Amino acid sequence: MSIVILPDAREDLLTLQGYMLDRWTEALWLKAEDEIFQKLAELDSGFLSGSVVQAFADVGIFDYKTSVTSHHRILHRKIDDTLYIYAIAGHQQDFQTLLMRRLFNQR
Repeated sequence: MSIVILPDAREDLLTLQGYMLDRWTEALWLKAEDEIFQKLAELDSGFLSGSVVQAFADVGIFDYKTSVTSHHRILHRKIDDTLYIYAIAGHQQDFQTLLMRRLFNQR
């Protein structure tokens, strides 16, 4: 099994890192980063599967899911044995807006 963090999600991680380092300590960022990657490992292993994204489920799409850590929300989709990461957002971010921007490929 493998994990692919797509370019937008990589940018999300860098943005979150900058945000947290500006406001808190490096130790807190490293803890948050560890939580994110632990969650990804659990999703990849099949131990967790996440929750269906309701906005997608409303139109019959059930394979995009979200999972949460103590500070972040992850948008992902598993295809065969590969876990694709589409977005990583802080809990204070408007996840619905981020989701819509990603759908329409806007920054």
